Amino acid sequence: MLSHPAHLIAFGFGSGLLRPGPGTFGTLVAFPLFWLLDPRLSASAFAFVLLLLFGVGVWACDRSGRALGIPDHGGMVIDEIVAMLLVLFLIPRTLPWQLAGFLLFRLFDIVKPMPIRHFDRTIKGGFGVMLDDLMAAFYTLLVLALWKVL
Repeated sequence: MLSHPAHLIAFGFGSGLLRPGPGTFGTLVAFPLFWLLDPRLSASAFAFVLLLLFGVGVWACDRSGRALGIPDHGGMVIDEIVAMLLVLFLIPRTLPWQLAGFLLFRLFDIVKPMPIRHFDRTIKGGFGVMLDDLMAAFYTLLVLALWKVL
């Protein structure tokens, strides 16, 4: 993990090495990052950081996947971190909403309902790694939006 900065980023600064459930640990990393960044950044600056992190994640996952010979290694969790940051950014900043966002995101990331599963299988490289979690974040936000109006 320390042999290249891309690996450190892709593996969520080590959180992707924790077992069991590296994806869950990676998702949890998003919380302290969000709590640190949210009060310090405007909405547009936070959105820019998310776009930047997505791009860095594509690069890091592509580079690490090629180096490992496993394009979507389970320990690469920058995709979970960025996607969960997006969810936290767009939902109310209360513990019940954040907990619901966490649980729904993990559900959609693990189950991979269609078309997430299709994209996960067909789009390879760093972009594919990041895209399926972005779609899980979208499903999470959709369910939470429906919950809010009902």
